[in-house]
Amino acid sequence: MADEVVLLDFWPSMFGMRVRIALAEKGIKYEYKDEDLRNKSPLLLEMNPIHKKIPVLIHNGKPVCESLIIVQYIDEVWKDRCPLLPIDPYQRAHSRFWADFVDNKVIEVLRKIWTTKGEEKEAGKKEFFEIFKILERELGDKPYFGGETFGFVDLSLIPYYSWFYAIETLGEFNIEAECPKIVPWAKRCLQKETVAKTLPDQKKVYEYVEQMRKRFGNG
Repeated sequence: MADEVVLLDFWPSMFGMRVRIALAEKGIKYEYKDEDLRNKSPLLLEMNPIHKKIPVLIHNGKPVCESLIIVQYIDEVWKDRCPLLPIDPYQRAHSRFWADFVDNKVIEVLRKIWTTKGEEKEAGKKEFFEIFKILERELGDKPYFGGETFGFVDLSLIPYYSWFYAIETLGEFNIEAECPKIVPWAKRCLQKETVAKTLPDQKKVYEYVEQMRKRFGNG
């Protein structure tokens, strides 16, 4: 019996993009369901009753939640093709550490940049560059965070690139000027068809962010 794979997602979600890239890397066919997060579907509420969030991967009727957990699940289930995590236990742990760093640091500082003003916004911008300079040091002179090949940390971070135009416009700064290694790394990732076909247009994401800011009184 063929695997039945369904992804509950929302198009601008950087967390959902991770899962879409992982599925594309593995060549997995799946049904995509775009959720209306203001009117969540009964299926989403049934499959993720704790957090009620996307993305959710439904594999043969069983849900897997949280993007990094989903990506690791995909890597373990379809391990016969295109490994996303290293085989070596230490390197696996190292990759998980940096993916966790991205999860814990980046989204929060982005919220500061597009929801605050004045000194708080300036503090958010400073923190943003501190985080990305740390990531640049980890990248070093390697083509990818995973070394010579695109891997788990690259997959965890690259979806944020689709939000860079919105971040730069709202933050009034230039990312490449402050972090000269990050944009070339992102463009290297975009040479992969699995990444290029997954990431939405940056200006479309900016329009979405502006709609959200107006709705919540930040615009």
